[in-house]
Amino acid sequence: MDKTMLPGLERSVPRYTSYPTAAQFGSAIDASAHRAWLNALPAGGDVALYLHVPYCRALCWYCACHTAVVRGAEQMEAYGALLTRELDMVTRDVGGGRRLAALQLGGGTPTELGGDGLKRLADRIADRFTIDRSTEISIETDPRYLTPGRAAVLGEIGVNRASLGVQDFAPAVQRAINRWQPVETTERAMDALRHAGIERINIDLVYGLPTQTIDMLAATLAQTVALGPSRIAVFGYAHVPWMARRQQAIDAATLPDTATRQAMARLAARDLVAAGYVAIGIDHYARPDDPLAVAGREGRLRRNFQGYTDVPLAPQIGLGASAISQLPQGFSQNAAGVTDYARCLREDSYATARGCTLSEDDRLVSDVIERLMCDFAVDLDVVARRHGKVAVFDDDLERLQPFVTAGFVAIDGHRVEISAEGRIATRLVCAAFDHYLPTSGARHSVAV
Repeated sequence: MDKTMLPGLERSVPRYTSYPTAAQFGSAIDASAHRAWLNALPAGGDVALYLHVPYCRALCWYCACHTAVVRGAEQMEAYGALLTRELDMVTRDVGGGRRLAALQLGGGTPTELGGDGLKRLADRIADRFTIDRSTEISIETDPRYLTPGRAAVLGEIGVNRASLGVQDFAPAVQRAINRWQPVETTERAMDALRHAGIERINIDLVYGLPTQTIDMLAATLAQTVALGPSRIAVFGYAHVPWMARRQQAIDAATLPDTATRQAMARLAARDLVAAGYVAIGIDHYARPDDPLAVAGREGRLRRNFQGYTDVPLAPQIGLGASAISQLPQGFSQNAAGVTDYARCLREDSYATARGCTLSEDDRLVSDVIERLMCDFAVDLDVVARRHGKVAVFDDDLERLQPFVTAGFVAIDGHRVEISAEGRIATRLVCAAFDHYLPTSGARHSVAV
């Protein structure tokens, strides 16, 4: 069998940033459930905050995030006020003074809140929670609009990691996704961040974009390495025009085929490892001294809705439109639309629109999938004992037999290990343990 073309690599499966996935969220989890879950958090424990800002200066056609175009400073000031209001509600329900294990601002483009808006928000967070030197404070930003002044503000408010979207430096690809961004623009943004004292910089790339070729991706990888980021993520483009209407502007005929996508994923792994980066999970690469690489070596790597992380597990509270909270009892997600989100907050109610409660089986399977996504190996007996159960995975292991035959997976008793060649199929291996997938009817992006 040709291992580069294992049947099924074009199959659509979840990205497994959670289990159950968002496809299993339902309306039974509402504002009252979310508030009860917050009230139930053990006193004094650490928490993590994720703040979502669903606005960008311009829309990129490849993006499937819940975002809209910024209409002006007043709009961003109003949204910042909503985040502050929700933050105060959370503080009321979880108690003030808790240590923040992590603070992440994502989007969208959170820097569109403006310098003053970012300072006001940071001050309110610092007033409500405890931030120390070990707290990772990260932010996503668009290099095209990051000025030296705005970068300086990020340094002032304590940001110690910044993530820059690039996707691809090839002009043809940039035209196809409505995002013009010369490499010099990204370099200037990185210089501004470093001048502000922010040395930990991530760059996000995407393979499988319209008109993109192997040679274009290879050139982008080389240019990215030359910029010297501490981390590089290389995601597979998810073409989901039924969910993200802006993607309808992309001609599907210009997308690379399955074989080319697989070759692109392998190229990224080969070139970035050769350049000195350590492969982390299925799509991240980090300098050997980066905390993510250290966590990977020490078996402390975790995965959540923001991807791979070295931050110790803590309840994650999501604020903002469409933000997801990951709490001990389950997942809860805010309304995606800003109008609905704002209406709920003005009524002194959380904007929780959906979510799910975790069953004992969910917790067990989640543990299995997370270890496969992070370590490419799992001992099912060990995981089962951790949950006070006896491992019963016969049907799941049977579904892995095609991968065993292809040499992608080795099974020794109840230990499952994904080979180096098989890592390209990790999401498919995880799908074998997904008890919801066979009947969910949800549509997902292709596995590779």
